[in-house]
Amino acid sequence: MTYVLIPGAGGDPRYWDLLVDELHARGHKAVAVPLPAADPDAALPEYADAVRAVVDTHPEVVLVAQSLGAFTAPLVAAHPAVRLLVLLNPMIPAPGETPGDWWTATGHAEARAAYAAAQGRDPHAGVDLAVDFFHDVPADVAARLIDGPQESDAVFVHPNPLRRWPDVPTRVISGRDDRFFPADFQRRLAVDRLGVHPHELPGGHLLALSQPRLLAETLLNLTG
Repeated sequence: MTYVLIPGAGGDPRYWDLLVDELHARGHKAVAVPLPAADPDAALPEYADAVRAVVDTHPEVVLVAQSLGAFTAPLVAAHPAVRLLVLLNPMIPAPGETPGDWWTATGHAEARAAYAAAQGRDPHAGVDLAVDFFHDVPADVAARLIDGPQESDAVFVHPNPLRRWPDVPTRVISGRDDRFFPADFQRRLAVDRLGVHPHELPGGHLLALSQPRLLAETLLNLTG
């Protein structure tokens, strides 16, 4: 079984480096897919093509998708090699919904503001990478990745070709301390859109950076 890892916004495969090391140390294959996120002409079909090219080279695959990667993963999950789809702190799409429409459709802004207020943080503050994403990531790891590649607007505005969720077992893993996609918000979305209750781990939005060992063990438990 090979774990094919789809990054979130920015398409940077380095996000998965620590998890790849943990999986390799346990005797498992893992491949992180670079996405053409900076290309203003590339959107979900091109992202799916990049992932599919990797899946094509492995007989049995677990697809693991981080955040925005949850929009790409279901476009590939019907591939005959895919045995399981795992979504990590995901933007779970509805059929035909664009990543740009997702924020309002899911009530994300309200959920994020409510969680910030409950923690004593400013609910009206803009997105801050250090505060919202890297707050629990080791400083040396954060220093390498916090200024990673940017996502072009294309993926947010171009049509989403997803027409129905693929017939493949799907699991969701959520960070209990995620400030960007609060756990309650993720729980509601996973149940409403997939009928799935997330596996919750301690940690924030970037679990592969803050909890790579625990995440690797969780993935292996989910996949038997």
